[in-house]
Amino acid sequence: MSIQWSELLDWNYWQQFFSTNFLSVNFLVNILDIIVVWYLIYKLIMLVRGTKAVQLLKGVAVIFVIRTVSEIIGLKTVSWLTDQVITYGVIAAVVIFQPEVRRGLEHLGRSSFFRSTRSEEQEDEKMIAAFDKAIQYMSRRKIGALITIERNTGLDEYIETGIALDADITGELLINIFIPNTPLHDGAVIVKHNKIAVASAYLPLSESNLIPKEFGTRHRAAVGISEVSDAITIVVSEETGDVSLTLNNELIPRLSQEEYLKILRNELIIPESDEKKNLLQSFLDGVKGGKK
Repeated sequence: MSIQWSELLDWNYWQQFFSTNFLSVNFLVNILDIIVVWYLIYKLIMLVRGTKAVQLLKGVAVIFVIRTVSEIIGLKTVSWLTDQVITYGVIAAVVIFQPEVRRGLEHLGRSSFFRSTRSEEQEDEKMIAAFDKAIQYMSRRKIGALITIERNTGLDEYIETGIALDADITGELLINIFIPNTPLHDGAVIVKHNKIAVASAYLPLSESNLIPKEFGTRHRAAVGISEVSDAITIVVSEETGDVSLTLNNELIPRLSQEEYLKILRNELIIPESDEKKNLLQSFLDGVKGGKK
């Protein structure tokens, strides 16, 4: 069957083509619908991976299985009970999964559309240099430290638990804060807008079973804040002097100076992009693979 050029430019021809062809508009919409649903499921799994929500999701899956089986067999009472659990479980899920729901919503808001452009790279470099000076000093002397850097997710609820400083970031000040037996050494320093907002702040402790037993409270607090925010946290171990970082629910332990500086610059200075994320993920995979 020959097709005239005039037909190709005719909208009615294409409408008829899609309505009679197996690749109809409805078919394509259904395919798109399935792809979106699977993508959302994948993102949900990635969101709760390594958190206590995994076990709760397993419980939800068991309830749905019981509901389906009871409906097939004809167990009306069991079916009714599971219906009630599912109906009112939505409200309970919002409460139980509050950290995960919050992380998910915040993740949606981290697109470049909502991000402000970084116009003060020199200030960021100066801040990272101050971190490096303090980290090197404390690492050599095995002085424990916990420094959290706020990014897009606000940390005001944790800032309220600390002692306000609102001070410029210098290596000397960070070292003095974490010197043992001083009033401010116990707790975390929280950095906001390139300033030390507070010291001696309390961070949420992670309950993840994936954290090795060799890591103590500082590391659990660092992972905990990464579970509920996009903050970067620097940890110096007082037992070994090792330097670790946490971000995006990941603990990256025993980093060299070159490694932690590369991550800090990548996260705090380089603009957000898919290429940057891929480069960072490759770097983190290499670091974690080398630490095994």
